[in-house]
Amino acid sequence: MEGYEFNKIAGAVLGTALVVFGLGELRGAIYHSEIPAKPGFKIDVTEVATGGETGGGETAKVSLGTLLAKADPAKGQNVAKACLACHDFTKGGPNKVGPNLWDVVDRKVASHEGFSYSDSLKEHANETWTFDLLNQFVHDPKSLAPKTKMTFSGVKRDDQRADVLAYLRSLSDNPKPLPAP
Repeated sequence: MEGYEFNKIAGAVLGTALVVFGLGELRGAIYHSEIPAKPGFKIDVTEVATGGETGGGETAKVSLGTLLAKADPAKGQNVAKACLACHDFTKGGPNKVGPNLWDVVDRKVASHEGFSYSDSLKEHANETWTFDLLNQFVHDPKSLAPKTKMTFSGVKRDDQRADVLAYLRSLSDNPKPLPAP
């Protein structure tokens, strides 16, 4: 009788396999699709230049002064909300994970009292946070200071970055003049 039980189990397994494979073949017969001669399809995309076109088809770079002339500090404050997790923007406010950013424009790099800067930023301690240097740092912090403690990846859009710089400029009792366009 033992052989009979084995035959029933083997028959059930083979029957199940036959049904599974049979359904797969049946599905292929019902839902048959032709293989295209050329895979994929073309998507037409028109490239939009952000800074105007030059004669050679290259995008002309807009100067920081021009961007700042059109910048909106209120929009910059909105973009800078992401920075509030690590920075304080109030006059006399505390340092957080990052230094207080009140009156940062034209302040010496790595100079805010009471904050421990990374060695990577201390290497720039003889420089000043000009609009150009702030623009570079806000765009990609690791490009200026590769081993900075700042984990923020940067603001990539020129107009948003200009808005942030205009907002940082407004954080002062005596805002610094904008660079010429």
